[in-house]
Amino acid sequence: MNREYHKWYSPRLNRDMEMLIFGHAGLPILVFPTSQGRFYEYEDRGMVGASWDKIESGRMQLFCVDSVDSESWYNRGAHPRWRVVRHMQYEDYLLHEVLPLVRQKNISHLLATTGCSFGGYHAVNFALRHPDLVTHCVSMSGAFDIQQFLDGYYDDDCYFNCPPHFLPNMGDPWYLERYRRNFYILATGEHDMCWDQNEKLAAAMRSKQMNHRLDVWGDRTGHDWPWWHKMARAYFP
Repeated sequence: MNREYHKWYSPRLNRDMEMLIFGHAGLPILVFPTSQGRFYEYEDRGMVGASWDKIESGRMQLFCVDSVDSESWYNRGAHPRWRVVRHMQYEDYLLHEVLPLVRQKNISHLLATTGCSFGGYHAVNFALRHPDLVTHCVSMSGAFDIQQFLDGYYDDDCYFNCPPHFLPNMGDPWYLERYRRNFYILATGEHDMCWDQNEKLAAAMRSKQMNHRLDVWGDRTGHDWPWWHKMARAYFP
């Protein structure tokens, strides 16, 4: 299996950023780690190994990015406005530094995002904010409401980075047309603490006539890696 390590200084984040690439061809998938996770988490937790045959055969290619959650949403020592600003700087990094590398490595016109738990938030939020770039999204046990990180603070940037808030009110034809062209999967489990958040976001997607699936896994599926291994194998080509 092709495995590449990349590191460079990001002028948008003013720090070094790292990422791992797995595979050589197929559907390009931008992989977000869990809360405050690192770029190597997907590999260390066995998610790459769970899909090694699909990666090796050229059916999909993983681009595992780092997070700055500890400097943004989870940075309790900073004012909430700075937490939001730092997250938006991270988004600029993804748009202007990571995606050009993805396109350099993979000529597909498609792009998927995925993540588990808070990585599911990043996957969904990025996909909904940029439906012209992201064609597919798979969230596994995602948690989407960022109000818990804001200590009561709220502004337009908070609103437009909180899918449970901005999606139900979305009326812009440009976004709606692309939402309905793309495909979104919200996977959760009967013992997943984020089940309710997935039900609410799926209801918003349904109201906008978006192509989506809400899958609530049975068999005592909860919020942890063993179930996410199974989900990853089930939802990717």
